[in-house]
Amino acid sequence: MNQLENILSQSISLFILFPLLGFFITLFLQNKKESIIGRIVRIAKVSYIVVAVLFAAGWMLNGFVPVSNRLATVYQTEHFVFAIHFYYDEITAVFSIVGSLLFFLVATFSKYYMHRDEGYKRFFTTILLFAAGFNFIIFSGNFETLFIGWEIKGLCSFLLIAFYRNRYLPVKNAFKAVSNYRISDVALMLAMWMMHHLTHQNITFSQLEGAKETAVQSGHAWMAVFIVCMFILPAVIKSAQFPFTTWLPRAMEGPTSSSAIFYGSLSVHIGVFLLLRTHPFWQDMLWAKVTIIVIGALTGIFATLIARVQPNVKTQIAYSSAAQIGIMFIEIALGFHWLVLIHFAGNAFLRTYQLLVSPSVLNYLVHHQYFHYHPPQEKLVGKLKATLYILAVKEWNLDTIMFRFLWSPFKWIGRKLESLRSKVVAILVAAVGVVALIVSRYAPGFLSSQTDNISNILLIVALLLTLFSFSHRGTALHAWISLLLAHLYIIAAIGINAGHINTQEVVFYASGILAAFAIGSYCLQKIRAVDNDISLNFYHGYVYEQKVTALLFLISAIGLLGFPVTAAFVGIDVFFTYVRDDQFLLIALLALSFIFIELAAFRIFCRIFLGPHKKNYHPVAYRSS
Repeated sequence: MNQLENILSQSISLFILFPLLGFFITLFLQNKKESIIGRIVRIAKVSYIVVAVLFAAGWMLNGFVPVSNRLATVYQTEHFVFAIHFYYDEITAVFSIVGSLLFFLVATFSKYYMHRDEGYKRFFTTILLFAAGFNFIIFSGNFETLFIGWEIKGLCSFLLIAFYRNRYLPVKNAFKAVSNYRISDVALMLAMWMMHHLTHQNITFSQLEGAKETAVQSGHAWMAVFIVCMFILPAVIKSAQFPFTTWLPRAMEGPTSSSAIFYGSLSVHIGVFLLLRTHPFWQDMLWAKVTIIVIGALTGIFATLIARVQPNVKTQIAYSSAAQIGIMFIEIALGFHWLVLIHFAGNAFLRTYQLLVSPSVLNYLVHHQYFHYHPPQEKLVGKLKATLYILAVKEWNLDTIMFRFLWSPFKWIGRKLESLRSKVVAILVAAVGVVALIVSRYAPGFLSSQTDNISNILLIVALLLTLFSFSHRGTALHAWISLLLAHLYIIAAIGINAGHINTQEVVFYASGILAAFAIGSYCLQKIRAVDNDISLNFYHGYVYEQKVTALLFLISAIGLLGFPVTAAFVGIDVFFTYVRDDQFLLIALLALSFIFIELAAFRIFCRIFLGPHKKNYHPVAYRSS
């Protein structure tokens, strides 16, 4: 390694350091300190551009040699290594330079756009955290590092969609977006799980081509097929491709500037980045290319038809962006990677510009219509054209279809479990869970011939507890306790299935979960003491009067699902490796449990702390608004 390459390798962590440092500083400032917050953001955004340009220049002077740096090893055992690994090549170069320029433009615009807004500090704190998460993704050298950024970006997205948290629709749509995100999160975890079983190690992205050859030579081609499916699914969801397109316009409920940087430019293109980064693994698989091309083509067609008839300017831009990303998917499958990078840069800048000027354009169009309106001439419309028009206006009923076939069955199951509200049943379930946990720790070989069946049964119970919490409309404490019991059954199930788990790994998992549960329980008890009402049947809006409690509960909610800042994050990742590659029922139950644990925790947060306040001495934003 020459001196320049060594400098590049050592300085790559600056891309994470600058936005994270800005985030932690602004976190402790008051909202009225706009000038100080603005100065911190200005330093962060200028530093980001300078480092991005200088790093790219150094990389080119070094002959375009990819830069790799293993920053730290978080946890390591004989069979598992969790390392923070960074990687820089032409894909990262384009995404980082475009990201730095757009971050500069949007942050500068937002300084004036958000002036004297009640959430001024909250907006910039979230944007800085998003910048750190985005850099974690594009500079990631392995799946573990990418997943950290993936989770951070999802949280920031939720917070900014629900930025106007006293209204019904922003909160509802934020939850809808995070519901889609969680499927992509778990799909990525499943890809990591199967890749670990295929290669028997935690590989870097530069080793993907070798992993594919391992799958072919060892006769485990089905593993490669599963992994590629788990690459395509999160890419499709994050980039709002068919049939998950409708969450994108719903995400425009946040401030215009956050819509620009998230859903017009950077966040929505993360699926494109994932496909580019994993391309060496699936580049020889014709079925994968055809699948990606078909998804991209369908998105391009449907999104274009929808965008042409929508009355809302943000919705038009959202669907137009999704259509262009569909074309990028086709370009990736065909191998035109440099064209994709150029296309990404052009689309990102165009959509950012369109979103930032959309309020002005809307005002101009209203003015023009008022003074220059001419009634359209009546003309016959064919049946096909009329049908396409109505379907496009209704967005092809994709929202209804997704809700009916993806979420409603699970809600129906959860509603059938209302017997868990009984204290007797709850105590019995808890007692069985504790016994199962003790057996998993001290007598894992008990009934060894039935290990798989016992593990499956325990995970079924965990999933049912989670679904009960997800659909429960009674007191929030019942739903919160059910999530803790679900984790208890998950630990017991994996412990019995594995036969033996390192005590340290159980401590990692359990410590994060118990700490989060304790904080969340304290917050709910504090809210119940206000007026003895923490029902999940409607929105309470307690964030008006209990801002600190709301923040604490949000931290506990993300802790309960194993967010990257908690010890449980490492524990959950390790626990996945204890499921064998042939245990498809077990991994399916585990994946569903983790999907609905997050959704149930976020639902409790939304219902108790967000939405219109139930008391009439606060301004109320009704559903129609």
